[in-house]
Amino acid sequence: MALAAVLIALPIVTTAAFAQLRGHGGPVRALAISADGQSAISGSFDSTAIRWSLTRNAAEQVLRFHSDAVNAVALLGQGRTATAGADGRIAIWTFGKTEPDAVFEGHTAPIVALAVSPDGTTLASASWDHTVRLWPLAGGAPRVLGEHTQNVNGVAFTADGRALVSVSYDLSVRIWPLSGAQTPMVVPMPTPLNAVAAGADGEIAVGGADGKVYFLTAGGARAGEVAAGPRPVISIAISPDGALVAAAGIGGAVAVIDRKARTLTRTLVGPGLPVWSVAFLPDSRTLLTGGADNIIRRWNAATGEPVDPLLVETAGDPLAAYAGDHGAEVFRACVACHTLATDQANRAGPTLAGIFGRRIATAAGYNFSEALKRLDIVWTPETVSKLFEVGPQAYTPGTKMPEQRIGSEQDRAALVQFLERATRK
Repeated sequence: MALAAVLIALPIVTTAAFAQLRGHGGPVRALAISADGQSAISGSFDSTAIRWSLTRNAAEQVLRFHSDAVNAVALLGQGRTATAGADGRIAIWTFGKTEPDAVFEGHTAPIVALAVSPDGTTLASASWDHTVRLWPLAGGAPRVLGEHTQNVNGVAFTADGRALVSVSYDLSVRIWPLSGAQTPMVVPMPTPLNAVAAGADGEIAVGGADGKVYFLTAGGARAGEVAAGPRPVISIAISPDGALVAAAGIGGAVAVIDRKARTLTRTLVGPGLPVWSVAFLPDSRTLLTGGADNIIRRWNAATGEPVDPLLVETAGDPLAAYAGDHGAEVFRACVACHTLATDQANRAGPTLAGIFGRRIATAAGYNFSEALKRLDIVWTPETVSKLFEVGPQAYTPGTKMPEQRIGSEQDRAALVQFLERATRK
């Protein structure tokens, strides 16, 4: 059940008639938009990054280097970009070149977020190895910030460049001064945190596993919260003019929040699959989202409507046949990455068809990590339940599956019973 990227050829759609961008062969995990709004970079579970022209709605270059999912991207200016992935590496690219100019190595677990300092000299990376690293883009050893006790999921520089903000599963926000004192300010939070953004006025917004967006002052004081939805917030962005916050969730919707009023103004509803990434264009009205259906969509954040009406079309709910089944609803967070039937292919994760009685990392046609192949686990109702009780990182170390736990014994039992019915060959 490891969640790892599948290496496949990418069909690139260049038709300018539609506002969606199709090209990735897996969920779109990361987005970054240029300062002039003319281009974007996206990273995907398919192990590639794509450079897009937003004026032509066309792919300009596919970047192939990483051996696993590309979880984070950043535009560095002057025709350069950075990509980082589940392979723990950061690649620095110049547009048009087919190989990276430089590769930064040091993280020992997936990198899941990148941020560029306001002066463009430093790249920050957040990793599931519990560290943040600050990389001088001109070269030199990174500074390692290692006080988090769980996976670090998000990182952002403050607008004045004087501090770095990181968020983690360890229920904390840490504000790191970049000069003078080296000890971070630790802000305890009520929930694990998945994402962070910093506004031009110094305010910090963080996205929680409880579906809320929390606001902090530049000094770390709590300054309000807004419920974005019932599912975890996994990506967050503040509009360039500071008026709006977009919070994307695992449930497939994007909450648009009035930052000053601290109110939910509208919800963007797509196909219902997880939205992994969100970014504003410079006009502060147009929003790009990257989803589990492999498509980048363009939205009018002021009205909540897709720019093109075809954006909301979908092939249908893959769990429609199980309507009313509580176990199927628990499984819904997994459906973007795993199929259930023998006639359905592997996705970002292997198919679960015939999983019970099968040894871990043996599903046909899937490229599992060596760490998983060494584990002595056979999938049974008991082992699947244990996976979600203690979490993938503890039960299957070496997995690329996002950390997720199901605390309710009843929910775990419902999930297992559903899988027993739905995955029979």
